[in-house]
Amino acid sequence: MDAFILDAVRTPRGKAKDAGSLHKVKPIELIAGLMRAAQGRNALPSAEVDDVILGCVTATGEQGANIAKIAALYAGWNHHVSGVTINRFCASGLSAVGMAATQVSTGMAGLVVAGGVESLSRVPMYSDGGAWFSDPDVARVSGFINMGISADLIATLEGYERAELDAYGLRSQQRARAARDTNRFRRSLVPVDDEEGRPLLARDELIRDTASLAELASMPALFTRIGTQGANDLALSRYPEAQKIRHLHHLGTSPSLADGASLVLVGNRAKAHALGLRARARIRAVANYSVEPVIMLTGNVEASQRALRLAGAETRDVDLFEVNESFASVMLHYIRALDVDEERFNVNGGAIAMGHPLGATGGMLVATVLDELERRDKTLGLVSICGGAGVATAMVIERV
Repeated sequence: MDAFILDAVRTPRGKAKDAGSLHKVKPIELIAGLMRAAQGRNALPSAEVDDVILGCVTATGEQGANIAKIAALYAGWNHHVSGVTINRFCASGLSAVGMAATQVSTGMAGLVVAGGVESLSRVPMYSDGGAWFSDPDVARVSGFINMGISADLIATLEGYERAELDAYGLRSQQRARAARDTNRFRRSLVPVDDEEGRPLLARDELIRDTASLAELASMPALFTRIGTQGANDLALSRYPEAQKIRHLHHLGTSPSLADGASLVLVGNRAKAHALGLRARARIRAVANYSVEPVIMLTGNVEASQRALRLAGAETRDVDLFEVNESFASVMLHYIRALDVDEERFNVNGGAIAMGHPLGATGGMLVATVLDELERRDKTLGLVSICGGAGVATAMVIERV
């Protein structure tokens, strides 16, 4: 049985700072607001939803206690709607959509709402105190390392120069700015209002209109100090061929942290017909993979290859790639490894420009690539995202 994407919505990405426009909004408000918006724009009786699956990387504090189920109740949805919160690090939101597709394709559910939420300005990364990064013995055995060191390790091993990374960072800003200014995100973007209905944020907040190569060239390397505190030694113990870690990434070539939420409605053909909803795309394949945890950020390559094999497709068949920008070197490595035409790759920019709301990002990428496939009248899209400890997820979708 086919699993179809019936709709996809997201909030704007807000700066993950106290001064960010979404900082005053509780994470449960972010996701419940999207639930109400998705329900309203699709005339969706909430009792028709079988399950809610949300990715959330730091599921503690305001984001704890199974925010997927509690947000459904808070949004006023029928109490029969179940809910579960998952964590596959940065790949959580995309994994949530993949799990929804699995339920639908196996006949276990007719309609599942999936996506993610993360308010990093209110619930900081690592505040859940996981053993991976808070227990010294676990961290040592499992190879815990800062992601920025992994990105610099990839740049070192691949021989990238800082100028190449800066050029990619600038391109992300330029493409995101052009997409915003031409309203390419309009279909999926749901503005966030305050409790009185006054607008708080209507478009992505982190895009820098003044970004230039000169500005990026002036930015200091971000991970030098962390490297000297033992992270470089760990990286070199696993990858001695690197000889010396070159610290090349900075704020302009790294993903900014962001607040936000996303939702994707996944259903079968019978449910869509019964509810009068139009299937926008078919989920053809989903794949997970993991690489060695110190290098961490290269798993998106194999995950993508696996998803393409499952879909019976090849790289050349993909019209648009939407890959989470978890540092510039990771993107250059992906493009090189899969021999991707850069004119089909992250055509509307990515997390380097717009920010990365962790658990919400995967659903946002699905919305972005689907909207762009429709705008260009193209067919096949591939979404991929890598994450902590080496995990990665990829999904192939086909417009219908």
